[in-house]
Amino acid sequence: MDILTLSIILVIVLFGLLLSGLWVGFSLMAVALVAMELTRPGLAGAVFATKVWGSLNIWDLTALPMFIWMGEILFRSRLSSDLFRGLAPFTRRLPGGLLHANILGCALFAAVSGSSAATTATVGRMSLPELKARGYDPQLAIGTLAGAGTFGFLIPPSIILIVYGAATEQSIARLFLAGVLPGLMLAALFAGYVMIWALMNRDRMPAPAPAPSWAERWDAIRALGPTVALIVAVIGSIYAGLASPTEAAVIGVVGALLISGLSGGLDMASAKDSITGAAITTCMIAFILAGASFLTVAMGYTSIPRQLAAWIGDQGYSQFALLAALLVFFIVLGFFLDGISIVVLTTSVILPMVMAAGIDPIWFGVFLVLVVEMSQITPPVGFNLFVLQSITGRGIFQIARMALPFFLILVLATAILSIFPEIALWLPNTMLNR
Repeated sequence: MDILTLSIILVIVLFGLLLSGLWVGFSLMAVALVAMELTRPGLAGAVFATKVWGSLNIWDLTALPMFIWMGEILFRSRLSSDLFRGLAPFTRRLPGGLLHANILGCALFAAVSGSSAATTATVGRMSLPELKARGYDPQLAIGTLAGAGTFGFLIPPSIILIVYGAATEQSIARLFLAGVLPGLMLAALFAGYVMIWALMNRDRMPAPAPAPSWAERWDAIRALGPTVALIVAVIGSIYAGLASPTEAAVIGVVGALLISGLSGGLDMASAKDSITGAAITTCMIAFILAGASFLTVAMGYTSIPRQLAAWIGDQGYSQFALLAALLVFFIVLGFFLDGISIVVLTTSVILPMVMAAGIDPIWFGVFLVLVVEMSQITPPVGFNLFVLQSITGRGIFQIARMALPFFLILVLATAILSIFPEIALWLPNTMLNR
C-alpha cells in the first residue's frame, strides 16, 4: 500500500472515531492498531503493551496529578473569590475598569492551577455576574474571559508544558521559565486591547468608579496575599533551584490545603470532590498520552513521519515559512482536537523537522502552547467555549465571535515570539546556565 493511500485511511479512521464520540485516547489507540495491522501485522500486541507502560512510567509526569489537584482545591475554596475581590480596587480606575480583573485574575489563577478550563471556570463564575451588575459590555466581558482563560496553558505551572516536556524529553524547569515572559507579554497585549476598546467606546462603558480608599486597598492586599504567597512558594521554589517541578507540585497541594483549611473555604465534601476531579482529569490525560505513544510507534512503522519530514525538508522552507505553515496546521487541528491531544499527537512528527531547521525545542514548546491556546477558543471543540457556555447559557459560535479579537491577539503574539525568540529563551538561559 502506498503512503498516500495509507495516510488517507488513517485520517478517515481518526476523524470517524472522534466524530462518533469515542474518547480521544481510545481513538488514538484504534488508529495505531489499524496502522500496525496494515504495515506490520502481528506486532501490535507487543508494541501496545510496551509503549503504553513506557509512556506512563515517566518520573516527570508525577507532577501532573499534583498540580491538577492543587487547581481543583483552589477551584472549590474561598481563595478564588478573594482573588477577584483583591484585584478590583486596583483595576477599576484604568481604561476598561474591572475588565482588567478578568485578565489579571486569569493570570494569577493560572499561576496556581496550570489548567485553562479551571482558570476560565473559576474566574468566570466570580467576575461575569459582577461585571454584568455594573453595566459592562457583555460581549467584551465574555471575550476577555475566553481569551485570558487560555493563560492556564502558558503561565507555569502549566499542565500542557509538563506533557510536552515528558513527550519530548525536555527540561520541565526550563519550559516553565520559558513560559513566564511570553505569558506576561500576552497579558499586556490583552490589557492593551481592552484599554484601546474602552477609550474608543466610552458610550458602552459604565461611569468611572470612585478611587479606592486606603482601607479598600489594604483589604485587597490582604485578600490577594494567600494567592501571591502560594505562587511564590510553588514557582519560586523551582526557579531558586530548591525543588524539582514534582516537589513544587507537592508544596502547592500542601499550601492550597493549608490556606483553604485556615480560611474555612474547604469542607470535607469539597475536599473529596477535588480528589475525584483531579483523578478524572489525570486519567483522561493518561489515556491520551498512552494512545499517542502507541500511535507514535505505529506511525514510525508506516514511515509517514519520515517521508513527511523529508518532503518538507525538500521544499527548502526558511524558519519563518516553516513556522507559518505549522501555525496554520495547528489552527486547523484545533478545530477538531483539544490542546493536550494536539501536543502528544504531533510532537513526534513535527519536532525532528523543527530541530533540523535549527529551532530550539524549548522555544518551540512555548510557540506550540501559544498556538494550542487558540484551540481553546475555536469551535467546535474549544474547551473554554464549553465552559463559558455552561456559565452564560450562550451558544458556542456566539461566544467564539466574542473571543475573535483575542484569537487574533494570540496570532500576533506568536508572530512577536517568532521575531524575538529571546522573549522565551532569555529567562531559562539566564537562570539555569549560571
